Amino acid sequence: MKVLVTGTAGFIGSHVAIRLLERGDEVVGVDNLNDYYDVGLKQARLDRFRHDPRYTHVHADLADREAMASLFATHAPRRVVHLAAQAGVRYAAENPHVYVSSNVTGFLHVLEGCRNHAVEHLVFASTSSVYGANRAMPFSEHDSAEHPLTLYAATKKANEQMAHSYAHLYGIPSTGLRFFTVYGPWGRPDMALFLFTRAILRGEPIKVFNHGRHRRSFTYIDDIVEGVIRCLDRPPAADAAWDAGEPDPSSSGVAPFRLYNIGNEQPVELLDYIRRLEQCLGREAIMELLPLQAGDVPDTEADVGELRRAVGYVPRISVEEGVVRFVRWYREYYQA
Repeated sequence: MKVLVTGTAGFIGSHVAIRLLERGDEVVGVDNLNDYYDVGLKQARLDRFRHDPRYTHVHADLADREAMASLFATHAPRRVVHLAAQAGVRYAAENPHVYVSSNVTGFLHVLEGCRNHAVEHLVFASTSSVYGANRAMPFSEHDSAEHPLTLYAATKKANEQMAHSYAHLYGIPSTGLRFFTVYGPWGRPDMALFLFTRAILRGEPIKVFNHGRHRRSFTYIDDIVEGVIRCLDRPPAADAAWDAGEPDPSSSGVAPFRLYNIGNEQPVELLDYIRRLEQCLGREAIMELLPLQAGDVPDTEADVGELRRAVGYVPRISVEEGVVRFVRWYREYYQA
């Protein structure tokens, strides 16, 4: 089938596009190749599949209403995987307008495209950051997520609510996936594993917030892609068992809409993550231990029971193996 993937020059989007092409789907990719980080890396990701005859690339900004309307009208995708967004939790404090333009206005244009062209399933990226001030562990889709602590998280929470309203009003089957700390080859240079690897190889100190006592559900990219594809193939329906009582945060019952956590259920302390990286690099990190940053949460832990029951999702790559694979890619790509 023909699938529109937004953000195909991005970390997760490029991996999803490759997986869809490998199984025989036709992919229309859209990306604006902004300069939030190294555009050369984005181009290199695209070069891995750009010349596949079943791939069509569209250079456009999601916030450009006319461009997005034209994209949907021209290509008429059957399904949509929406992964493009202005990423980076901390960058939002410096450039809030960029986040609203890309993550809110851009998502509205995606929803409008789905509405006007009878898209049969929309899968979109959310984030574990929406849990914000929630301290119940592990994070569950059935818990409230009404108090995000960063603008980035607030835009993603807005996406969930916007998608639900369109699912209800226009019958667009929609699935939101709350990603938990994704890492792996071709990752983003602003994320911890990338930053740490570069600094350690250069003999530079790394900033370790909360004195390294963070616990995170680090999730390898291949496990994320597997979950995205499985969800794409299973559009949700409205919950016939809903009894008009209090709606569940993950599934209201009145719309073909679901929210799922997608991540590794075995959280790892940041210091252990760094130790594994040191072993792979054969070098010791120079750590600058710092307090918890504003907007950060001390721990994340994914409850993926709902996704397991729905699509059989089981993450398979351990942090030990995942870090080895990342380091191997990093050394090859940067000749480090």
